[in-house]
Amino acid sequence: MCTECFCEPFIDGQRDKKFFRKDYTYLEASESFYKVHTLHKTWAEAKKACRAEGTTLFYPENEQEANAVVSFWNSTQPFQFIYIGISDLVAKGVFETVDGLPISDVYNKWGPGEPNDAGGIEDCVVLTKDTGHLNDDSCHKRAPFICKKTLVSLEWNQQCDMPNPSYIFNQQLGRCYRLHTKPLNWTDAHAACHAEQGYLAVINSQEEADYLVQLTQTPVKKVSGNFMRGAVHLGFHNRGDEGWQTVRGSSLEDSGYSCWGSNQPDGDEKEQCGSMFYNGHLNDISCSTRCFYICEHEVDTLSNSFDDRFGSLTVVN
Repeated sequence: MCTECFCEPFIDGQRDKKFFRKDYTYLEASESFYKVHTLHKTWAEAKKACRAEGTTLFYPENEQEANAVVSFWNSTQPFQFIYIGISDLVAKGVFETVDGLPISDVYNKWGPGEPNDAGGIEDCVVLTKDTGHLNDDSCHKRAPFICKKTLVSLEWNQQCDMPNPSYIFNQQLGRCYRLHTKPLNWTDAHAACHAEQGYLAVINSQEEADYLVQLTQTPVKKVSGNFMRGAVHLGFHNRGDEGWQTVRGSSLEDSGYSCWGSNQPDGDEKEQCGSMFYNGHLNDISCSTRCFYICEHEVDTLSNSFDDRFGSLTVVN
């Protein structure tokens, strides 16, 4: 069995480097990082997507930030409006930010006659690009949005070389892992790992299998319920016509570990996604089954080095 010790990663701010993620742009005017999401989502989905990336759904704190972000937005995307992190979903007519601030404490430049709650269904807020005005709108429309991370809130997982303190570095394997104990279906788990700049874990050796078994032991003993199905989602599937493949693009047989559980895979056409029994053996499972899941992150994959980051770092004054 793997003898990895569960050491807490050393967390330290990387504020002098002004780097958060390669897909975020740093704006000097507001000392924050931003990412324009072009895939339209509902307001709730947008909020969830930002949270999955370790950020918050953007709202302007003041006119200076509003102007800086609108200028950045104008230079990158053609969208006329975006969802922002303000709504009155908690109490009708009481507009608050996603972190609980009253709108009177932040940027609140409403358009003429707004908010008007047209049809009684306008509980979320959009920011218009041309005028910089706010407007209440339906939360169920699909719209682009921006996620934000402040420089002052930035912390860095030094061992894993990533801005997520929840990943644990395994020195023997040279990789980082995170066990998620909020059950998701396989597809949502795959998306969640991707949002964290990782991927659903792929076992490449018996040593790695032993470590993942060890990683699951304490949380599994504390939680009961049929939703766990006795397994955790891992990064392999049979959703195409090439047989069992890993999420890294190789066949499962070529991954270095294909130790299936007894009578697995069992040929059930509904079980096209991959999981691991708590003894380390592989199992095919329905992609809709909600389970714990393990994300994996390879150190030094966010960029080649800190020096390379600085050479290509996007900073907007």
